[in-house]
Amino acid sequence: MNEQQNTTDQAGPAKPRHRAERRFGRTVVGLAAVAGLGLAAWATTANAATTTSAAKATPTCSAGALKATFGRRLAGGMNHQGVVITLRNLSGRTCALRGYPGLGLENSAHKKLTAHTHWGNTWYAHNPGKKTLTLKDGQSAEAVVAWTHANTGTSGAVRASFLEITPPGSTQHKTLAFPQWVDHGDLSVTALARHITVND
Repeated sequence: MNEQQNTTDQAGPAKPRHRAERRFGRTVVGLAAVAGLGLAAWATTANAATTTSAAKATPTCSAGALKATFGRRLAGGMNHQGVVITLRNLSGRTCALRGYPGLGLENSAHKKLTAHTHWGNTWYAHNPGKKTLTLKDGQSAEAVVAWTHANTGTSGAVRASFLEITPPGSTQHKTLAFPQWVDHGDLSVTALARHITVND
């Protein structure tokens, strides 16, 4: 009986060891799951950071990188007049534009004249709103400029010879010949877009 009792005593402690092994196994699996979640979160964060970095890497188009030209000339009743302005990227690399071009008026001696620029809808086109435009080399963006000339030849209008066009985010401007009378120096302009539909 003593031998049988000893055998029973020796076999008894094995049960806690099995429970410990199971607990250890569950712990290892749990840690692996946590590690997997951590790696997945890291990968997601890394991908987002890469995307953000790529977006931030596109520089803003400087005035020197752009060629400004006039496109379609716009006319209509009630002394309204307008024109489509185009900014083409000729920098040899991709750059971005966002927002409204700055406008100014100059006389024949390139002296600044009184001018007021209004952003939004114009007589000829609805405002497309501010959007980031990524322009590859050779691509362009456009905006619609409008004004009235009811007071031509009077003190109620500014006689301009040149139009200053400042790209968004730039401190330098392009200058185009602009022999126009502009009531009170007031100019309206839309935001830049790939293409703007003009109301005929």
